[in-house]
Amino acid sequence: MTFHRTAISAACALGLTLAGAPCSFAASPVDVKIGFAAPLTGGQAHYGADFRSGVELAIEDMNATNPVIGGKPVRFVLDGQDDQADPRTGTTVAQKLVDDGVAAVIGHYNSGTSIPAAPIYAKAGIPEIAMATAPTYTRLGLPTTFRLLTSDTQLGSVLGDYAVKGLKFKRIAIIDDRTAYGQGVAEEFTKAAKAAGATIVDQEYTNDKAVDFRSILTKIKSANVDAVFYGGADTQAAPMLKQMRSLAIKSTLIGPDMVQSEDLIKIAGESAEGTLAASEGSPLDQMPGGKAFAERYAKRFNHPVELYAPYAYDGTMAVFNAMKKADSAEPHVFLAALKTTNMKGVTTSELSYDKFGDLKYGGVTVYKVQGGKWVPLQTVGTKK
Repeated sequence: MTFHRTAISAACALGLTLAGAPCSFAASPVDVKIGFAAPLTGGQAHYGADFRSGVELAIEDMNATNPVIGGKPVRFVLDGQDDQADPRTGTTVAQKLVDDGVAAVIGHYNSGTSIPAAPIYAKAGIPEIAMATAPTYTRLGLPTTFRLLTSDTQLGSVLGDYAVKGLKFKRIAIIDDRTAYGQGVAEEFTKAAKAAGATIVDQEYTNDKAVDFRSILTKIKSANVDAVFYGGADTQAAPMLKQMRSLAIKSTLIGPDMVQSEDLIKIAGESAEGTLAASEGSPLDQMPGGKAFAERYAKRFNHPVELYAPYAYDGTMAVFNAMKKADSAEPHVFLAALKTTNMKGVTTSELSYDKFGDLKYGGVTVYKVQGGKWVPLQTVGTKK
């Protein structure tokens, strides 16, 4: 006699056996939530989307292996949240992810959201693997903070040193947007530039919502500087650059990783030529797994990698590897394994963390806009 599966399942639930029907079926996978937080709306949404795509690809790859953790099949699912690049929204999102029972959080993207969110995750014992680059993030004294990228200490230092020693800039003006990220990287650039022999002629401030910089730039113009360093995002860097050229300021604009974007070239057009930027890690085509990742990413999402997806992918895979090593998806159990991560990734041949949760081998690449494209000039500090 043949029994319908539903009938057998109901009988098994009652502890009964129908005509010898088996009461054991393949166990359904247990969902393990991976939290994600970044700006998915607003001026930085394109970065958040690229960041999220890297996490999604890692989750898909891990699920394709039919993972078993703690003797049970598991399925990783994404719990993605939009923090709007706003510190207050970031803490609200962080508490929601904790309440949702996520095992780890890949995010936040901005230092200004990652830093206030960090104590919330730490209190719950949940690892936070953030894109944040402000040095403060991993110096909060919390055991749960990890970084996906090189910190501003190295980023600003490399760029400041190169601007003076490599490009011979002697008179430099500094502008920052007063965010944790923008201010932090500007401070590191300033220290390195001064140490290399440059004079900081002027220092100005704006905010990350500003669109008109003409009063600041007019003041800088009179100072006759070789270069202007801007600590902030390309949302402001592009109009700032156009306004510099409209005011006949020929100084080179220098910016950190967020300035190194195709959007800046599209918006600023010919004005972008000669712009200098630094980005964490190596150029995509020089990463150990960069070429293969770029091909898979383009096939999956129908557009090329923007910047952050490879780092997001590696950070997410580091979490999965820690779970497998600890044979547990419980944060308080696999956290120790995450701290001892040593794996080959897309971005580096050795992804590992120091005692603070910073990458041991982050690296920085300096780029310049030449012929309407970002061209790498120098890469330091990576391990290939």
